[in-house]
Formats: sequence, structure tokens, C-alpha cells
Amino acid sequence: MAEFAAFEIRNLTFSYPDQEKKALNNVSLSVRSGEFLVCCGKSGCGKSTLLRHLKSVLTPHGVRSGKILYQGKPLEQVSFREQSAGIGYVQQNPDNQIVTDKVWHELAFGLESLGCDQSTIRLRVAEMASFFGIQTWFHKKVTELSGGQKQLLNLAAIMAMQPSVLILDEPTSQLDPIAASEFLETIRKINRELGTTVILTEHRLEEVFPAADRVLVMDQGSVLALDAPRTVGEQLKKSGHDMFLAMPAPVRIYAGVNNRLPCPLTVREGRDWLSGLFPSAVPAHNRVEPPPKGPERETVIQCKDVWFRYEKNAPDVIKDLSFTVKKGQMTCIVGGNGTGKTTALSLISGILTPYRGKVLLHGKEIKKYASKELFTHNLGVLPQNPQALFVKKTVELDLLEMLSGITAEKLSREEKQQRVIEVSRLVEIESLLSMHPYDLSGGEQQRAALAKVLLLKPRVLLLDEPTKGLDNYFKQTLAAILQKIMSEGGTVLMVSHDIEFCAQYAHSCALFFDGSVVTENPPRAFFSGNSFYTTAANRMSRHLFPNAVTDEDVIRLCNLNQ
Repeated sequence: MAEFAAFEIRNLTFSYPDQEKKALNNVSLSVRSGEFLVCCGKSGCGKSTLLRHLKSVLTPHGVRSGKILYQGKPLEQVSFREQSAGIGYVQQNPDNQIVTDKVWHELAFGLESLGCDQSTIRLRVAEMASFFGIQTWFHKKVTELSGGQKQLLNLAAIMAMQPSVLILDEPTSQLDPIAASEFLETIRKINRELGTTVILTEHRLEEVFPAADRVLVMDQGSVLALDAPRTVGEQLKKSGHDMFLAMPAPVRIYAGVNNRLPCPLTVREGRDWLSGLFPSAVPAHNRVEPPPKGPERETVIQCKDVWFRYEKNAPDVIKDLSFTVKKGQMTCIVGGNGTGKTTALSLISGILTPYRGKVLLHGKEIKKYASKELFTHNLGVLPQNPQALFVKKTVELDLLEMLSGITAEKLSREEKQQRVIEVSRLVEIESLLSMHPYDLSGGEQQRAALAKVLLLKPRVLLLDEPTKGLDNYFKQTLAAILQKIMSEGGTVLMVSHDIEFCAQYAHSCALFFDGSVVTENPPRAFFSGNSFYTTAANRMSRHLFPNAVTDEDVIRLCNLNQ
């Protein structure tokens, strides 16, 4: 008997309520059983909306036409129980998916819902806990887990139900580079060894792009390209489309250098390609000159011997933390999940209070600031979960609400409206103002949350994973926004897993480990000395260009030596 495709989508068109613009426009494609399909595109292009249509309970409300077949059968005719068992779905935000209080119970919850007997549940839970390395935090409360641990728990809980299709929406957006690499290797293993069909949306394509059987590129709700990874890279380069910026570093570097060699996809292929460009000798120009050191800047944020724990008898999360952030600069904190980076930001913003040590803002202890003084034109905080900032039914009302609390400035209704229009234009969400914040994609929510923070015109910005869910095209816009703030005397402290963004735009990078900063350096010195916490460009080129850390560095040195 012929095997049916895992999914067949025919002429799928969809628009959200009261929206003229179509979120999906006549999408047709077939996903083969056992295939690894990577779906990418600019933020708001319809990736998440498409994925949510592949499981009935997640299908968004709106006007829809077209057909979706699951294993040859119309999806609406497949029972919810059959869909729960057969279609696993890992959402963008792990907190939206966790429903119980303990790790072990979360692993068992789906199996209990399907009515499995106790011995089956125990066996499957034990198997998944071992496979995913969850044994050490098996009895923990889910509230104690980091974002990365929660995402791994979601995947394990779904795989315990042995689905035939695994759908993942930006699964690595909250993971550090090492955890993300391991997570994606696990997904590849599930696809390769269990034959599970994998459909994955992702902005960070370095790891998943070469592993895909096919890549689907979406643009404004339509299919822009659907082919093998190498072919898609060539198509986007020829068309000059913005999505080419999202291609893996070896592809982007290859496109910037005049050569006739085959295009590399992976870091290893990139190293071979570079060796092919310069086969006979060490290139004459092999180092990037660091910029001249500027004058000493005043300290804006200072942590002095800070210690913190969440409960009296609990272990310390922050241990003897001391570091400074200078005015007019961007300092990026990188490090593994669960090392205390987000807790450190909460201490600096005054949300949490250390039991020992001091946190100073502009030379004054943070706890001595009144709330209004602290957050009006002074400190702006973008949390890890942007949904935490949304309280109204539309994006526009949410933005206006941010201004209603400002009593220091007496703004008229027209002035408030004008500010909202200006900030919407700045973060490119003008077309989203009438939408409910929860109907936005992860990247759009991130931009809307950033708009709320920027409305208060803060002098100091604390950003927790600001590039999460953002496409490479908007990351450039975000960098321009932050650079403008800094040029006007503002300061940015950012926690991020986005190594490429930190390498390109930060003035200083600090590695967080075990509750404290273990090293801090300018990006070029910081990243060129690391093996894992470094960019794909550096890993690809360090045998020829030891201190090149961005695509531009490698391209410039290649062209200088030709």
C-alpha cells in the first residue's frame, strides 16, 4: 500500500479577524513522511500561522479556505485524541505549554491524558528522562527551571507520546549556543533514528539549514522558495531577497567573495572552501586591526560583590557578582541556561534585592530610587517573555497605556498618539496596531514589547533576549535603534544567546558562569579566544584569520588577499 504524505496542504488561505491582509495566501505544499523540513522567513511572514494550522486545537481564529490532509485524511476528520498522539507540537514560548507543577508529572501528563496504563507511563517517562538527560532535575518544580530546560522538558513530554510528526516553532529561541546545538542534534537524531517527520521554523539557520532535506522560505504569507538547502541559498542570492541575510555564515561569506568554487553550507565545508582559496601560503593580511581605544567613560551600572538566593535555605544563584557598564556603550552578557543571567538583570532593575553587596545606578543604590524616578526616562526593561508587558486588546491600546502612567509629562491625547505613531514606525509595527498582541508572531511581539519600553525614552536599557524571534533583517534595524540611543548618551545592557549579534554590535562581552562574570572583553578579543561561545565566521576562518569574528571581517580579509 502506498504511504501517504505526512501533510498535504492545498491552496490554504487565511486571515485574522478584521484584517484585510492575508496571513497565508494560497499556500500549497506536501510534506513527505520522515522528511526534515525547515521553514524560514522574515518575522510575520506566516511561518507560525502555517504551523498552527497543522493541529486543530491550535488553529487560530479567522477566515480560512483550502484543505489540509494528515496522512491522506482531511485534518478536521482526524479526532483530537489521534492528533494529540500523532502530532507533537513544541511552541515558541515554553511557558505556554507547561501545565503541571513538577518535571516528572509534566513528562507523564500527556500519556495520562491518552489513557495509558501505569506501567506504560513509567516506562516511557523513564526512557525519555534518560534520553534527554533530565534525570538530575527529574523531581524539580517547573518554576525552578531555566527557559532552555523548560523547552527540553516540552520536547521530552511530547516524544513520550511517540508522535509520527514533530512540529517545532522556534524551539531554540531561548537556548544558549551549546544547548541549542545539542537540542537540534537531538531533533536530527529523532528524525534519523525514529523516522519521525520534523517540521521546524527557525531564525538561527546555522545548524538546521544543512541538516534539512528541504527548506521552505515564506514571504508575506506565500511560498517564496521550496527546495534543497543549497538550491534555496542560490535562488535567494540571485533574487537579491532580504532573506539571504538569514542564510548560514558560510553561504553569506561565499557570496561576498569573488570565486568559482562550490558554495559551502557548513562550517567544515567553509574551512575547506577558505583553504581552497588560499592553498599555497598564509595570507599576507590575516588579522583585523582593533579600533583605537577611546577615552574612559563614566560608569552607569555597577554591581559590587552581589549575592542572591531565591529562598533562605536555597543555593546561591548569584555569587559575588562584580562588574560595571559604561555610558554610551552596549554590554552583552552571554552564558549557558540557568547560570543566573536573567536573575542578574532583575537585581539591576530593582525587581529583586541582593542579601549581600550593592547594585548602583548612576552612583546611587538601586533600592534608594522611588519606582517613578527609576522608570521614567531612566531605566527601561524588556523582559525575556514579551507577553508579560501586554495588558490590552490591541497593540495600539497597549502602547497608549504605557504613556498614561506618565505624570511627569502632561501629554495631550494628540501628543500621545503622535508618540505611538513614531515608535511604531521605528520598530516597523504600523500595520499591526489594530491586532491583538497575542495574535502576533514571536518576532512581532518582541518588536511591540520593545516599542512599549522605548516610549518612556529610557537612558538605560536592560534587554533580556531582545533578538529572540527576530529575523536577520530586523536585527539590523534593532541595532540601528540601539546605536542611535547610545549616540545620544544612552546605555544598553543585554542578556543574549545571539552570539552573531553580540559579536557585531557590542562594545563589551561578558561570560556568565555559575552566578558570576568570569571574563569580560571587547567582542573581537572575547570571541576569537573561545571554542563554542564564538561565531560561525570565527570557527570557519580561525585557521587563516585568527581574530576575524564577523562575516564582514572574513569577507574583507579574503578580498584584501585576492
